[in-house]
Amino acid sequence: MSLTQIEDGVVVLVQYVLRNQNGVVLDRSEPGAPLPYIHGAGNIIPGLERQLAGLAVGAKGTFTVPPEEGYGLRQGDAQQVPRSAFPEGQPLMPGMQFSAQAPDGEMLPFWVVSVTQDTVMMDPNHPLAGETLVFEVEVEGLRAPTDEELAHGHPHGATGDEGHGHHH
Repeated sequence: MSLTQIEDGVVVLVQYVLRNQNGVVLDRSEPGAPLPYIHGAGNIIPGLERQLAGLAVGAKGTFTVPPEEGYGLRQGDAQQVPRSAFPEGQPLMPGMQFSAQAPDGEMLPFWVVSVTQDTVMMDPNHPLAGETLVFEVEVEGLRAPTDEELAHGHPHGATGDEGHGHHH
């Protein structure tokens, strides 16, 4: 594995701004805190990962990802669920993700769209499903993954020693 360009198995550090087709900023990395991901491990959407392959540190570009290579096309519609179906006292906010078990045992994701006192509107589609996404990306760094990162299938921060959401 060379660390001169993005290839499978390399930890990639990117600064990014994500916009929708209308130019509205949907998400961005924080200055000085690039997003780390392991290339080829499915950490980021397939359409962006494919377009970043082969880039070197310092590369910049704007990459357009159609819904089919991003969060998919919209399938199914949002449904009302009684508020009582959720644990009492659990805070519910739009954008939160839950899973429900299908009759065949498969776990299906759902996202909260809106909440009233009595009902929760749940959508089986990711909030960005059906959207063409435009990423402005700068490759800030490449490094070899640690054995633990390879075993877990995702990076543990920019340097590989950050663990899971807790700092030592």
